[in-house]
Amino acid sequence: MASLALLLPLSPCLAAFSCLSESFLLLYSLSHCSAALLVTVVMTPVSCSFGDMLSFTLTAFVELMDHGIVSWDTFSVAFIKKIASYVNKFASDISILQRSLAILESMVLNSHDLYQKVYTYTIAYQHILSEMETPEFTWWDFLIQWCSLESAFLLQHVIRAQRAINNEMAHQLYVLQVLTFNLLEDRMMTKMDPQDQAQRDIIFELRRIAFDAESEPNNSSGSIEKRKSMYTRDYKKLGFINHVNPAMDFTQTPPGMLALDNMLYFAKHHQDAYIRIVLENSSREDKHECPFGRSSIELTKMLCEILKVGELPSETCNDFHPMFFTHDRSFEEFFCICIQLLNKTWKEMRATSEDFNKVMQVVKEQIMRALTTKPSSLDQFKSKLQNLSYTEILKIRQSERMNQEDFQSRPILELKEKIQPEILELIKQQRLNRLVEGTCFRKLNSRRRQDKFWYCRLSPNHKVLHYGDLEESPQGEVPHDSLQDKLPVADIKAVVTGKDCPHMKEKGALKQNKEVLELAFSILYDSSGQLNFIAPDKHEYCVWTDGLNALLGKDMLSDLTRNDLDTLLSMEIKLRLLDLENIQIPDAPPPIPKEPSNYDFVYDCN
Repeated sequence: MASLALLLPLSPCLAAFSCLSESFLLLYSLSHCSAALLVTVVMTPVSCSFGDMLSFTLTAFVELMDHGIVSWDTFSVAFIKKIASYVNKFASDISILQRSLAILESMVLNSHDLYQKVYTYTIAYQHILSEMETPEFTWWDFLIQWCSLESAFLLQHVIRAQRAINNEMAHQLYVLQVLTFNLLEDRMMTKMDPQDQAQRDIIFELRRIAFDAESEPNNSSGSIEKRKSMYTRDYKKLGFINHVNPAMDFTQTPPGMLALDNMLYFAKHHQDAYIRIVLENSSREDKHECPFGRSSIELTKMLCEILKVGELPSETCNDFHPMFFTHDRSFEEFFCICIQLLNKTWKEMRATSEDFNKVMQVVKEQIMRALTTKPSSLDQFKSKLQNLSYTEILKIRQSERMNQEDFQSRPILELKEKIQPEILELIKQQRLNRLVEGTCFRKLNSRRRQDKFWYCRLSPNHKVLHYGDLEESPQGEVPHDSLQDKLPVADIKAVVTGKDCPHMKEKGALKQNKEVLELAFSILYDSSGQLNFIAPDKHEYCVWTDGLNALLGKDMLSDLTRNDLDTLLSMEIKLRLLDLENIQIPDAPPPIPKEPSNYDFVYDCN
């Protein structure tokens, strides 16, 4: 009786609870009844004849299921198939299409068992993907949700489809890419615990794979000090900064444990490449070894920056990379390709530890340039990198620098005009010096035989050409005193080339030889005098024609002169602008300041 008395004050609460329970049961029953009724309407063939009725029915069903009272697992395969059929049958009716896709999306999100069934019955309507290009469709969320679980479908029927990807689809693929890589953020921001044995075992595994696992049992019999010494030596070979306790290398975030994950993936899935890189660098004694551990950590951090791991997707960006949808472990494979690139670039640059940051900058440029080409697969990305060697990067940089607006600005053009005469004078002196050294020429007879030699050279004072016949080709310079004939430069009237040469006009057989014709030139002097040449090669031809024209006060017009002028002019401009690197060059010169009141500050050096 006493216990009943205690319960009397609670009787109103119990009554209310009883009412709530009954209400909930009633609501639960009504929800199930309503769902069953709506399913019946949807399944009825008559409803398909009335678009508005079907649209309202599907809308009511979606609103009812959003309350979460009825489980998605209660629906039959026939119902799923029916909803999937609406995607195809009512493709032109936006309201029915949107609600049908919303139902399929909810099935995928709320029931793992329904995913495969939805995939099975919607795969038949994949052609809808290429027909829907209206921006207002909101079913992309559904598409991305379940296609992300089937990357093969997404790759084959969306990314590699014959139809071009519109901006909306490109944006959704970009969002999927960003969200996928953001799954790495947790590992990227997780520091390694040096006391965690499971984490330390990963480092031991890296060492075991690289340095002969069969010797491990034998080493276990040694003393602790010997094993520590051996581990320290091996960790140094692996390229860790902290040789004694390499776990400390992974305490910085980013990249945290993600770097170690990448290293282990590379060691296990690309074991031959991993062992080759480690052993190749650990055996070098010329200070050009590439530290694998340090490189992997910095590379992982760089890749996270490039792919913006941890950042929210932009609402307007549609910059996705198809190759990341071709592999389930695309980030890890991306790392494996790039770590091999880093090792290759390190060797091409013959880098040392002091050049580490410089190498990383070059590698980043190689990766970024390859990504801008949007490779369709990881293999194609690797192929692009093969064509972007360190030498090629230098060529690209030089070409881009020369094409910058600064090099076409008025001050730079004026500088070129100012220094060009100096460069031409330098080329002229080089040509004349070569003529002073002289050249051995072959004589050609009517039978086109080259069995005789003659030598010609300019005197050191540039006033006389000395020439004469030789019995054989000389090994060095021929003294001008030993050459019998002379031709004063003042007597030269003209220099002609090619078909204008007298010896090319006289010998019809030689005229047909294009190679000889391109190497022929003649000196005309007095009224009918001539000195005929056949240069041994194109370079000597350019040197002699340039030198003779310079002696006559004419312009040097050969291809060799143009190339030399461009090269030397470019080098001189760069040398003079070294102190102005990364500084904006103004289009107009600064104003000239006013004259000082006196010049007492001038020092007379004489």
